Amino acid sequence: MSYDRHALMTDPARPSAELWRLGLGLIVALAVMFGLARGIVAMLRTLLDPDRYLEIVAQLDRADTPLGLLGLLVLMGAMGAGTVVAAEMIHKRSAASLIGPPGLALRQFARVALALLLLNGAVALLPPWPLSQATEPGLDPRLWLALLPLTLLGLAIQTGSEELLFRGYLQSQLAARVAHPAVWIGLPSAAFALGHYAPGTYGDNALTIAAWSFGFGVAAADLTARAGTLGPAVALHMVNNFIAMALVSLQGDMSGLALYRFAFGPEDAAAVAALLPADLAMIGLSWLAARVALRR
Repeated sequence: MSYDRHALMTDPARPSAELWRLGLGLIVALAVMFGLARGIVAMLRTLLDPDRYLEIVAQLDRADTPLGLLGLLVLMGAMGAGTVVAAEMIHKRSAASLIGPPGLALRQFARVALALLLLNGAVALLPPWPLSQATEPGLDPRLWLALLPLTLLGLAIQTGSEELLFRGYLQSQLAARVAHPAVWIGLPSAAFALGHYAPGTYGDNALTIAAWSFGFGVAAADLTARAGTLGPAVALHMVNNFIAMALVSLQGDMSGLALYRFAFGPEDAAAVAALLPADLAMIGLSWLAARVALRR
């Protein structure tokens, strides 16, 4: 499978592929994203009493409760909204042109998601990694199941919004301007990695986490170019985040929806570093599984 199908996303970008438009579009997207997210939080301030407002803001900041993490995932929709506004205002592109043919995108999403769920299920049956035993219960299973539809919706909003910006908009606009994949795969992946660089959270592992994010971005970009839609990249992103946020998460921040939690948090540099090689290997296996699913 080649990158021929990428034209489904790059052709709509060609009439407005000037780099100055892309730069302006990114500014518009970020302005709308931050403005909308802050506007929603400000609206909460007018609707709630001060103590309840401060409590919810703290939960959103930590995302270590179901309400906090669900709220944070939904707020990520502001990124998707900003991307759509930028595409329509600066490039005269529709939201659909950032996704690819909707029917094809949905079919590819379903095929790749199923392949990745089967892959992760098979890996879970293998002899466990040494740290896989270092878990403890998270949410009560009944509450976890009750929240599952909202969890999936929140993850769809969060992952869909990120893919819309990095792969749907930034990648397609760059590819319409520059032919070499090193540019339209590398630059969005680097931006994606920069967005995940968090030394305040991950300490000594911050650069390693960012490098992992770059590798993930490369895999998602490659699948997008091969498929001609965002479907496979969203499936890859959503399954990955479902496992990391809803099945087994680190302690502390972003753990509010997890069924199980590791006995350590992101501040435990050695324990987190021990997980990263297996996580990186899973990205490679997931990319291969997605490619096989797309060939069927």
